Amino acid sequence: MSRLVAITGATGFFGRYIVRAFAARGWRVRILARQPIDHPQLAGLQLDVVSGDLSNKAALRTLVDGADAIVHAAGLIKASSAAAFEAVNIQGTANLARAIEERQVAARVLLVSSMAAREPELSTYARTKRAAEQLLMAVLSRRCDLTIVRPCAIYGPWDRETLTIFRAVDYHLFLRPRIAHGRVAVIHAEDAAAAIATLCERGPRYSLFELTDERTQGYSWDEIVGTAETAMDSKALVIPLPGPAVRVAAAVSQAAARLLRRTPMFTPEKASEILHADWGSRAELQPPRNLWRPAIGLAQGFRDTVCWYRDRRWLAAR
Repeated sequence: MSRLVAITGATGFFGRYIVRAFAARGWRVRILARQPIDHPQLAGLQLDVVSGDLSNKAALRTLVDGADAIVHAAGLIKASSAAAFEAVNIQGTANLARAIEERQVAARVLLVSSMAAREPELSTYARTKRAAEQLLMAVLSRRCDLTIVRPCAIYGPWDRETLTIFRAVDYHLFLRPRIAHGRVAVIHAEDAAAAIATLCERGPRYSLFELTDERTQGYSWDEIVGTAETAMDSKALVIPLPGPAVRVAAAVSQAAARLLRRTPMFTPEKASEILHADWGSRAELQPPRNLWRPAIGLAQGFRDTVCWYRDRRWLAAR
């Protein structure tokens, strides 16, 4: 019988890639979902769906029961308050750990954290992602093989956050942060999902890895914008914004979102993350290259993603 993987966060942008990576390798896939599954990326896949969320302890026990691997990819990347971040990223992780203990599961557990967890003082998001790491290490390290991965910025088809970069180039105006020697690592969602599936199959027993593309040290903002311009076959006026201007723009964005009763992505805390100079990595922090290596470079990844956006009219066709 094929191995069983239990996945939280399976219906989100990156979670769907993780589901597909395991399914392509012949795993049986069980997912936690709050609503019926209706997404083109998951169409045709044989999935065992457990109804519930990270606050539903009975659903979590059902999710992990008998699993050979558990991938915890659920988490908030934006929230209306610190309490909301804590409820999902910390308490939700604690609930999952308790379910694993109660069911006495001895599976490999892989936590999808974030490179932001390196700098917990920058934001509530970063702090809660670091807290989730520490919680699982404290609770599960003796029972389960525990792997933590910290992906950098993830992009690819279906991603609406990275879409803003390409729309800015399409509008011929790109406002970027002015950061001396700033570096930003990126990775295509397919590569990051493949790394997670591989680490669950044959990764080291206790490990923490960062996930980037082949440019582990990352890219300058000028390189990112230039690669986006090439992929778009367009040019943009690039205006570097000093830190205070970025923070003011974030405050305005947050205030506007509150007036519209929306959850803001661009907040003063997110500005602190953006203005942090070093979001690069190092080769020794990556998974062993004899296990996994990224296959999609930035130029190819941006080009293919732009084509996908245009095919679906997320960007204007050329």
